[in-house]
Amino acid sequence: MNIKEVSIIGAGTMGNGIAHVFAQNNYKVNLVEQEAEFLKRGLSTINKNLDRQVNKEAISIEQKEMTLSNINGIIGIENTPNESDLVIEAIYENKETKLNIFNKLNDIIKSNSIFASNTSSISITELSANIRSEQFIGMHFMNPVPVMKLVEIIRGYSTSNETFETIKDLSLKLGKTPVEVFDYPGFISNRILMPMINEAIFALMEKVASAEDIDTVMKLGMNHPMGPLTLADFIGLDVCLSIMEVLYNGFNDSKYRPCPLLKKMVAAKKLGRKSGEGFFKYNK
Repeated sequence: MNIKEVSIIGAGTMGNGIAHVFAQNNYKVNLVEQEAEFLKRGLSTINKNLDRQVNKEAISIEQKEMTLSNINGIIGIENTPNESDLVIEAIYENKETKLNIFNKLNDIIKSNSIFASNTSSISITELSANIRSEQFIGMHFMNPVPVMKLVEIIRGYSTSNETFETIKDLSLKLGKTPVEVFDYPGFISNRILMPMINEAIFALMEKVASAEDIDTVMKLGMNHPMGPLTLADFIGLDVCLSIMEVLYNGFNDSKYRPCPLLKKMVAAKKLGRKSGEGFFKYNK
């Protein structure tokens, strides 16, 4: 299938990043949000990130203008264009909300289009069980999307080879590195990353070391670009907890038990950078 028009559902951190990358590669992009304020914020972020690329001489002003001209902002999922060749859902990690969106889209979008979810942990098989199961796939982009090369392509139980090959080829055209992953909780990236972050939180809770020293050990000893607690703050502690719960419930294995400190911090709304405080404090 030749993908020409893409609709992105959600203009948050991941959604606007995905829209940015598609538009910069000259795809027609519909960026869909439920609220005008959220759409405006997403488009503003894209504009700022493009300015950053221009200032670094990574792209020209003409390329920036071309990218912005390829993006069509839309308010209301029900207004997603029928002719979209690919729809990528990029909202927060909630299975029922995602299912509700895909059920609505299933009645709107032409029947031969591909549906994809940017979920970082929720089962593609479960999302697609009653919705275009052969034409449904996971496209897990990494944050920040314009910078990070990796895309996990997750096959659901019924995902067709044609759908997989189409999305793999598309990822390469976007300048990304696609990795084929089968549908198990957390896929690959978060199945490995989140338990490491969770263990770092246990170490902090048990007063093995300070947050700064835990991060320093991983940066200088393991050559990580940032420590696990800083990374958790960057991701969002609520997102980390959600993924740990998916792992814990999906595998029914105590090694994935979310750290009590993580649960307590989420309950206290100390979510990391986006709330101004997590394991470290930030200027909002």
